[in-house]
Amino acid sequence: MALSPREQLARRAQRNRTRLKKLSNGRPRLSVFRSDKNIYAQIIDDLKGVTVVAASSLEASTKRGSDASAATEVGKLVAQRAIEAGIKDVVFDRGGYIYHGRVKALADAAREAGLNF
Repeated sequence: MALSPREQLARRAQRNRTRLKKLSNGRPRLSVFRSDKNIYAQIIDDLKGVTVVAASSLEASTKRGSDASAATEVGKLVAQRAIEAGIKDVVFDRGGYIYHGRVKALADAAREAGLNF
């Protein structure tokens, strides 16, 4: 039986996450979640099982919306907070989304703000 689009996305995300655990070498993970109206990013320490830093387009300091400019603001904000927390190197977890549009804008902004991945 064929998988639904939601099941395909979940399976792809799990496959990516399994691969990232092998390649991470103890680095925290920059996880991206994209909804229809907002975009969220968080840096997760998988060894301790805690979220170290988080940012989203819902915050008052960022531009609200679902476009690439809002994703750019979220990328800059999460990178700034990560550097303040002492994190420079992360592994990018796109969560099954293709590297295009808002996900790419967030990643590029985080790289420009000083994160290495």
